[in-house]
Amino acid sequence: MSITMTDLISIVKKLIDISLVWIIFYFILKNIKNNVKLSLIFKGVVIIIVLKAISTWLGFTTVGLILEYVIMYGPLALIIIFQPEIRNILEQLGRNQLLGRHKVLTVDEREKVVYQIVSAMETLRKSKIGALIVIERDISLGNYIDRGKKLYADISSDLLISIFFPNNPLHDGGVIIQGDRISCAGAVFPTSTSSKLNKRLGTRHRAAVGITEETDCIALIVSEETGRMSISIKGELYYNLTIDDVRMMLIDELRPKKDSLEDEESEEFIEEEEIYEEDI
Repeated sequence: MSITMTDLISIVKKLIDISLVWIIFYFILKNIKNNVKLSLIFKGVVIIIVLKAISTWLGFTTVGLILEYVIMYGPLALIIIFQPEIRNILEQLGRNQLLGRHKVLTVDEREKVVYQIVSAMETLRKSKIGALIVIERDISLGNYIDRGKKLYADISSDLLISIFFPNNPLHDGGVIIQGDRISCAGAVFPTSTSSKLNKRLGTRHRAAVGITEETDCIALIVSEETGRMSISIKGELYYNLTIDDVRMMLIDELRPKKDSLEDEESEEFIEEEEIYEEDI
């Protein structure tokens, strides 16, 4: 049985079609994973679909009818309610994120970034000067950079300290770092409405949690009232950290995923060798 050129072209078209669908699903799921709010929405949609299937199977007419209306009109309600989040995702897909815009830092450059940030935070902590430093990762923060005061300066502890020094026009906003450069200052971020946060926490902490709920960035905070340092990652706030805690968390979070996987594999290998030696 011979395959004609027409059949071959048809097969190639189908493969391309299936590949494009998988690529679209991959980027959708990737953005959902990195966005705390969207991941909660996704879980809610899955639960509703499962409940609908169970109600149909058990013959619960009233519950099934209500869930049917929710499934029918729910997408429209989600689009209206979560319009900013959907717009941000579309903007992120339209930016250079797909083309690998971000600079890949070397080990020395990562160490420099961590050293400069930690040095600045130590000084700010001792002087009880409030600060909010946000480090961009895979998801672009260009939307917030456009609304801030652009700097595009090499990162240094002295510059960070001077930005947040009292009476400086930019000290109330946040600083955004891309790679090893300070992209902007005076950035304004959405504040979190999470009920898990302590009501005594101020705007800086809520803004830090808010931006990490929407993106995969790292947000570092120095409290103006207490001088305590905190880090927010993936919508979680790690409060009242020591300078060593900040340093170790930064090193771990800024490490490329490939390096992290290699470290995990090496640790597993070492553990297996230790177990093997004990057995001998």
